[in-house]
Amino acid sequence: MQGRDGQPTYAHVSDDRAQPVLGSPFADWHDDGNAMALEQVQWLPPVLPSKVIALWKNFHALAIKQNQSIPEEPLYALRAPSSLAAHRQAVIKPASYDGAVFYEGELALVVGRRMRAVAPEHARDHLLGCTIANDVSAMELINRDASFAQWSRAKSFDTFGVLGPWIDTTFDWTSASVHTRVNGRERQNYPLSDMIFEPLTLLSRLSHDMTLEPGDVVLCGTSVGSLPMRPGTDVEIEIDGLGVLSNRYG
Repeated sequence: MQGRDGQPTYAHVSDDRAQPVLGSPFADWHDDGNAMALEQVQWLPPVLPSKVIALWKNFHALAIKQNQSIPEEPLYALRAPSSLAAHRQAVIKPASYDGAVFYEGELALVVGRRMRAVAPEHARDHLLGCTIANDVSAMELINRDASFAQWSRAKSFDTFGVLGPWIDTTFDWTSASVHTRVNGRERQNYPLSDMIFEPLTLLSRLSHDMTLEPGDVVLCGTSVGSLPMRPGTDVEIEIDGLGVLSNRYG
């Protein structure tokens, strides 16, 4: 969040109040100043990662609908950290792209401790918590050049990586579902239990590919119901027990 002095600051949320802190969730911290009502908060992305990893085809239902095989290993692209946006910030239509822009409601994992070749049974010790993502994608760019799939470019426009509102350090995803509402109409409703690579397995597998640093974000992928947005579209993504992420496109 943005503090009263205009500078970014972390805070912990309790009920309808945000308590600013000195420090960060990756090190020592303590309360600093008076709590603020949530309606007064100017939201920022809840973390500043060195990298954002976006999963593709990580849900059985989507693979079945698209008549594709179940992957044997995680399939992913890297999203530029500069693409991040926060709860209630506008998702801006790119000036350099006129094609379809899709919403994708997802669960996001935030790494809390450095991970390098970590076994699945130890992955939980390295997870700070979970947040909500709208993994916005310029879909028509991906296959524009038949010789090279442009996944990272399609996801890295400014404001296309929406995260928030907060990181929940105790969230249990095992029985939760993702609900995406577009102008108030539900377009996605899928269980997180349908993941091909569940979160701890996913973190472990990725940590064998690359070192994951504190603050890095892993987007767990989306399922059926992702569609293009028109300018002026309001998108709300709710995950049971985790909160609601709201933005307007265009």
